[in-house]
Amino acid sequence: MELSQEHLDLIKKIIKSDKKFQNNEDLFDDFFNETCKRSLSIVETMEDSDVLESYLRKIASTAIVIVLKNMGRVRRTHQSYVNNDKEIKQPVITDENVNSDNVKPFNVNYNFINIKTNPEEIAVQKEILQSVYDSVVILHSQHIEKQYLQLYELRYVEGLKQADIAREMNISQSQVSKRLFELMDAVKQSIN
Repeated sequence: MELSQEHLDLIKKIIKSDKKFQNNEDLFDDFFNETCKRSLSIVETMEDSDVLESYLRKIASTAIVIVLKNMGRVRRTHQSYVNNDKEIKQPVITDENVNSDNVKPFNVNYNFINIKTNPEEIAVQKEILQSVYDSVVILHSQHIEKQYLQLYELRYVEGLKQADIAREMNISQSQVSKRLFELMDAVKQSIN
């Protein structure tokens, strides 16, 4: 899949508006290529243009930092990335500026946030599931008598236990176990 001209123009605009682009204009091609590479799987999963632009901004920002880091122009600190030409100053804590009278008790409230899966993760999961399913179909077509596709659907789609699968397919539980092992081994080989 390729990005449309509209998406390419949007990526260019986003990169040029990023504050890290300033003073690094000579790396525009690297920023652009890295952003395009990282956004290929996202573009096809996004339907809302505003959401797509938001994710492209995050992707571009990450891509710019990666390129700058690889080029040795930034380094990681505890809080963020800083230019290599900037000196990092750490606050110095002494007994003089720490006073127990100034310390006030405080409560920390931990609220759990439900973070939905982002489009990048969805695209990666779809790719993995598709490659798993493709390898099952190939194995099934090579050994139709072993019914690998039905076995896969009963075990991993419907979530049946081996004993239930054995009853459903009218084979022994040891055969189910053996075929599941063969199936997993074939999937691992195809993914690797």
